[in-house]
Amino acid sequence: MSEMTLFSKGGNTLPAHLQNLQLDATTKALMGGSGSGGKRISIRGNVFRMMVDGKEIAQNEDRAMPIIIAAANPNVSRTFYAGVYQEGQAMAPTCWSNDGVSPDIKAEAPQSGKCATCSQNIKGSGQGDSRACRFSQRLAVLLENDIRGDVYQLTLPAQSIFGAVENGKMPLQAYAKFLGSHGLPVTAVVTEMRFDTASATPRLTFKAIRPLNEEELALAQLKGQSADAKAAIAATAAQMDGATKVSLPPVEETPKETPKVQAEAVEDTAEPTKRTKKAAPKDVADILDDWAEE
Repeated sequence: MSEMTLFSKGGNTLPAHLQNLQLDATTKALMGGSGSGGKRISIRGNVFRMMVDGKEIAQNEDRAMPIIIAAANPNVSRTFYAGVYQEGQAMAPTCWSNDGVSPDIKAEAPQSGKCATCSQNIKGSGQGDSRACRFSQRLAVLLENDIRGDVYQLTLPAQSIFGAVENGKMPLQAYAKFLGSHGLPVTAVVTEMRFDTASATPRLTFKAIRPLNEEELALAQLKGQSADAKAAIAATAAQMDGATKVSLPPVEETPKETPKVQAEAVEDTAEPTKRTKKAAPKDVADILDDWAEE
């Protein structure tokens, strides 16, 4: 079988056991890079943006997008940038933590031995009353209309993670707890992520819209264990973008009256403030009432 026949335009003629395989480390090494590239979904400017190696390749201006959450970093991460943000500049963070406890071993300018005692973790160290070191959580997600396709990283800012349910709008932790309390894994459903139009900065809320069928579930679980998914939940957004230049603290001390601007401020937010707590849906039927008809 020739190469032209094997990869003909008319369709994939690979044997069944070779279809839908993930690229292995050997192939990626011989390709001279990561193979599939660093793919992520950015929520900058309240727009879903498809990013590949730091370049925006597509936009989805709909307020909502259906995804499958294939994997998640079990910890809330932290990221600190020193210096002034420049639009379009891919800059690696000055310091970051994957586990939220201590700086990553690869951080070139760790700000403290422990995140809890770091000066960048004090309220007021960032803009206004915020912390200079920002909370985030990384997910590996699939697109509902392309479950067999690429794995994307989705990095959520603090106000998309924490907080109470408001008028049925659930941030990530509340959403996962809601499904979990009804015995539903978050990885077994199609999740709608939607921009909260009442928020001045990008904030996503989540709800389940349908269960995965048996074939979809098996594929999503396989994708969740892939090298791309593991990279998505372990790497910072800057690493996914291929940033090599590190945002280092300025040589001269910044005057106290000069406000600090974070390099990812366009996508990040301060810790959520207290809000009026609304009652959560009483049962899972509130969001899954039409599943039986699928």
